[in-house]
Amino acid sequence: MTLFIQQLQFCTKVTILNFLLQIIGLFLPPLTASAIMFNHYLITRFNLKNPKWDVTKNNETLLTDEWLEHRLWLFENFCFPSVAAQTNQNFTWLIYFDTTTPDAYKRKIEAIIGQQPNVKLFYIDGMPAFYPEINKLIIIEATNKPYLITSRIDNDDCISKNFIDEVQKQFASQDYMAIDIIKGYSLQIKPLIMVGKKEHIFNPFISLIEKNENPKTVWANDHNHWKKETRVTQITDKRLWMSIIHEKNKVNEFDGYGNVPWNSISNEFIVSDAMAATINSEILPHSKWAWTSFKNELYVKWVLFNKMLKKALGIYKLKS
Repeated sequence: MTLFIQQLQFCTKVTILNFLLQIIGLFLPPLTASAIMFNHYLITRFNLKNPKWDVTKNNETLLTDEWLEHRLWLFENFCFPSVAAQTNQNFTWLIYFDTTTPDAYKRKIEAIIGQQPNVKLFYIDGMPAFYPEINKLIIIEATNKPYLITSRIDNDDCISKNFIDEVQKQFASQDYMAIDIIKGYSLQIKPLIMVGKKEHIFNPFISLIEKNENPKTVWANDHNHWKKETRVTQITDKRLWMSIIHEKNKVNEFDGYGNVPWNSISNEFIVSDAMAATINSEILPHSKWAWTSFKNELYVKWVLFNKMLKKALGIYKLKS
């Protein structure tokens, strides 16, 4: 009888413990098996000196104080708030600045970042040090993870608050798989504010899932390199990025199309409060640029079709 009572008491304690664990679990974020399998790094180069890239499309000198001031303004108003707002925070953002960055701008950068816990700043010796520094960090931090995810974002662009989560949903223990999110938006902020849809294959928002054995990372090649790669998964059912078009863009011009009310996407693409107010008050109605929109749509879809056809036919491989 005593043994029966002891067993009954033990079972009761186990039942109570399981119940308490279930209650606690309601208040804790779930830790998925895949989250244990990889480290995910979002990587941005900022003002790294590069001998191949010395002027803007307007032939203005890059990396001057004026250039850096403008880029920090774009970063603070578009890039940073969109990354900070990610619904999935299981990633680390690595941002690389040049060692020649003036102290005054270093203080501005640190003020923008604030207490964001998953951001790491690095000051390195130009573009030649960029890739080696990424690899060094991965060796130190990620040796215990069998897989690696790396994503790229330019310092003047913006991503959906679901971007990181959607990339991680593609993880299936692939040895090597690029993730190409084809659909996004284009937002011009000068001289007029306009926003439209955009499709872009092999774009600057590429991610790479790979086995963590001498990993290459997404920055091993320029984003245009991926047109030669066969191991690519395309995400075509969501618009997850926004390219910001401004007067100092090196290569991009506004080619958005369609009637996209800002309030239809503003809850997903988070910008600074000041910029959101400016866009709301100054955005050009679609009716004012409908003809441009029509031409842009024809152009964007033709370019997309042309590139996808070339890839399907293996033409990019023949050229390499």
